Amino acid sequence: MAELRTDPLTGVRVVVNGSRQGRPRNRGADCPFCPGGLEAPTPYAVRRFPNRWPALDGERCEVLLYCPEHEASWSTMGAARAEAAVELWHDCTVALGSRPDVAYVLLFENRGADAGATVDHPHGQAFGLAEVPDAPAALLARGGGLGRCALCEAPAKELVVAEEGDWRAWVPQAPLFPYALRIAPREHVADLTEAGPEGRGALAALLRTAFGRLDALFGAPAPYFLWVHQRPADGRSWPWAHLYVEINAVWRAPGVPRYIAAGELGSGIYFTPLEPEAAAEHLREA
Repeated sequence: MAELRTDPLTGVRVVVNGSRQGRPRNRGADCPFCPGGLEAPTPYAVRRFPNRWPALDGERCEVLLYCPEHEASWSTMGAARAEAAVELWHDCTVALGSRPDVAYVLLFENRGADAGATVDHPHGQAFGLAEVPDAPAALLARGGGLGRCALCEAPAKELVVAEEGDWRAWVPQAPLFPYALRIAPREHVADLTEAGPEGRGALAALLRTAFGRLDALFGAPAPYFLWVHQRPADGRSWPWAHLYVEINAVWRAPGVPRYIAAGELGSGIYFTPLEPEAAAEHLREA
């Protein structure tokens, strides 16, 4: 059983679930996510199912298969596949968010061994969390405290990497990783449902562009962390909720991981070796 514990010194919350220690790492030819595999016994276009090794109880952890092709990625899967994957995000958000035991749906993805992925097949995950977690809660509270939405403000021109429809992708002004991207609609759109089919289609197109530039920059499929923050599912209004996607490439140079160091974890201050304006220029040119 998963148990939520809080460190009495730091206040950090940790879900302890010993059953996950035995989960396998499968990087071989016998992929469980390919059609005919353990988790996808029949053909599919996209697929979602409960995680066999859940971090949370009650089937609130799901695996989201973006496409059947094992070697595909956001940059190569094509427009129709990418749009179907974003629609899968939306469908999962609606389904998990409608549960009475879920207050927040977190969509996320780890790609590549350096990002901790256990299977190479293109996929993401979803957590149906019982309460709004600390990271998005702090963002929502910050918006209320400032009386404005930071995501509604246009980033500096030199930080913008690409645009698609009403969406833009840019390097954050103070990124945690050297090559980071933030993708959001210009308008104050709270979640994937409010974005509508047209907005979700534009997001899919921009994801293809953004990841195409990351992969081109590194000359190989770049390992990364991705997560999606949107309006909580607890029924409250949340006026400061603004849908966005956060992407952090875990390489600082081709094949060279950017490790979070002890001085950073110990201080809560992070140090990046590259100016974000330079990172944005590199991505625009890739």
